[in-house]
Amino acid sequence: MTPTGLLGGSFNPAHRGHRGITLAAIRALDLDEAWWLVSPGNPLKSGARDMAPLAARLASARAMARRAPIRATAIEARMHTRYTFDTLRALRRRYPRRQFVWLMGADNLAQFHRWRGWRDIARTMPIAVIARPGYERQARASVAMGWLRRFQRPASHAKHWTTWSLPALVLLRFRPDPTSATAARAADPDWHRHVAVPATQE
Repeated sequence: MTPTGLLGGSFNPAHRGHRGITLAAIRALDLDEAWWLVSPGNPLKSGARDMAPLAARLASARAMARRAPIRATAIEARMHTRYTFDTLRALRRRYPRRQFVWLMGADNLAQFHRWRGWRDIARTMPIAVIARPGYERQARASVAMGWLRRFQRPASHAKHWTTWSLPALVLLRFRPDPTSATAARAADPDWHRHVAVPATQE
């Protein structure tokens, strides 16, 4: 079994913060690699006017993941899955020799209860929540955390996640990085026009 982290997101665009927290999670959880699931479209962000085309977002993610044990993929578009729960179930069926852990930021934990089948996600694979500046209070007070708290494991045991019974949650704290996709778009609203997009996309 290959221990693999899964980090979903719009990556609009991918930035050094994504890379930094992913590398830190790889070390903390003793992963062989992590996959970035570049979403075709976030159901909670439907209609976002500043959402760049998938091809540009995937290209930016691949460029940011270069020379790291990170694989940027648009596999959700290939599998035609719209919701995270469906994606994770499909990945487990497609890759039976991999053991997956779901990675997400504390900002996502704060609204996790709005995700379709969020309790089922927690029953599908362990969840590692990465602290983000400004979101810790919201995450700890969230509806989802009220249910998940009983399944929380200490961060000192993070490397043993492959042995945990489900549901299981661990909170990870790394040196904060203020970089954000929102700030990147504000600095360069046309960033996607400058990205070299390959002729073929995964």
